[in-house]
Amino acid sequence: MKKIVKFGVIPLLIIIVGIVIYNYPRLNIITGFSAKSVCSCTFEANRSLESIEKGDNGFSPINTAKNEIDYEHKSVTSSIFGLKKRTAIYKEGIGCVLVPENFNDEILFKPKRKFSNNKLPYPYGNLPQKDTIFGNINYRSLQQAVENAFDKAGDSIKKTRAVLVLYKGVIVGEKYAEDFSKDSKLLGWSMTKSITSAVLGVLEKQGKININQTNLFPEWEQDERSKITLNNLLQMNSGLEWVEDYNTISDVTKMLFLEKDMGKVQLEKSLISKPNNSWNYSSGTTNLISKFIRNQFNSHQDYLDFWYNELIDKIGMNSMLIETDVSGNYIGSSYGWATARDWAKFGLLYLNNGNWNGEEILSENWINYTKSPTNTSNGEYGAQFWLNAGGIYPNAPKDLYSCNGYQGQYVFIIPSKELVIVRFGLAENPIFNTDKFLKEVCNSVATN
Repeated sequence: MKKIVKFGVIPLLIIIVGIVIYNYPRLNIITGFSAKSVCSCTFEANRSLESIEKGDNGFSPINTAKNEIDYEHKSVTSSIFGLKKRTAIYKEGIGCVLVPENFNDEILFKPKRKFSNNKLPYPYGNLPQKDTIFGNINYRSLQQAVENAFDKAGDSIKKTRAVLVLYKGVIVGEKYAEDFSKDSKLLGWSMTKSITSAVLGVLEKQGKININQTNLFPEWEQDERSKITLNNLLQMNSGLEWVEDYNTISDVTKMLFLEKDMGKVQLEKSLISKPNNSWNYSSGTTNLISKFIRNQFNSHQDYLDFWYNELIDKIGMNSMLIETDVSGNYIGSSYGWATARDWAKFGLLYLNNGNWNGEEILSENWINYTKSPTNTSNGEYGAQFWLNAGGIYPNAPKDLYSCNGYQGQYVFIIPSKELVIVRFGLAENPIFNTDKFLKEVCNSVATN
């Protein structure tokens, strides 16, 4: 028996050592992802550790991390076999922040919010929506399309968590996976980029910025980067060096899980091609835009408040929270949380050409600019929004444009169908057949 145990333990030790050696350069990123994810899902989304580790963290190599939750101090520490411990702490108003070693609780900032509490039905208020039946909707087909987006009992393939369909501002389809509901806050990942774009749209409407302006940062004044326009940043064709690869140690993983000031990463990158000639998707660029927005305000408090007071809370997205880095800057590339119903409100703002219940939040010109294809993107990208102009979804209308996020988070805006379609999950195309999903939903709504 001792020999059996001995010869059973030795291979196990070899496997463990092999895992550590293979992943050691990435351990800081792995444990950083795990701590940040568990912290946000626990304290912002009110989910259990079992649910988080099975879902959000349930893939290799993230699932090798051990997570310890400190409920009293609202923090999470993650490690792999006791190595490379990383800690994320929760702060009301800014969510969870990955902190460096010997952190002395230096976070002193918090946005001041103005929550709407009017007596209007959804989507413009907090009361239940009015019952409305549309004669041009095949409700049976629509319900089947929504059902088809979810796994059948016992399966875990599509991994859809939420689907919501708005037609003319009315919820006509809605479904949630087990353990999720209309009150569940869901992480949009890169859908947050579209929120960042909208904040710039508000500044543009107020006459404070211009998309064609250059000399965006003092650090660029003495070199060719001074010629980069705000439009180049918004359309992801600045020509700045960047590698967006979540499976390796790359610019994006180092930024999200190692940096204190995420906007500085892209700021310090070199120009490797001529602006407007090479589309290159970059989360670093969006966090650089967040830094640019910060520079438009005299105080950090004004910067923090503006996103909510002039956009998010103004359209009643009261559940939304955008997390910051340690330096207090919004991580506009990746960390926006809200319920599916509130994400749908953001899509409705764009469907209504920037108008919210009679108030112009964004100009119609900004909306049109947002969905204009970026040069060299093959009709797939606009100003921090994805487009179907190039036909990436062949069975969906060409005028569709969307907020997209990692692992298949979507807010689809389809003007020709007067639809906003929201989907959250942990699988994306082709595992989750997005084109088929869109086709089924759109076919259930006849165009008037």
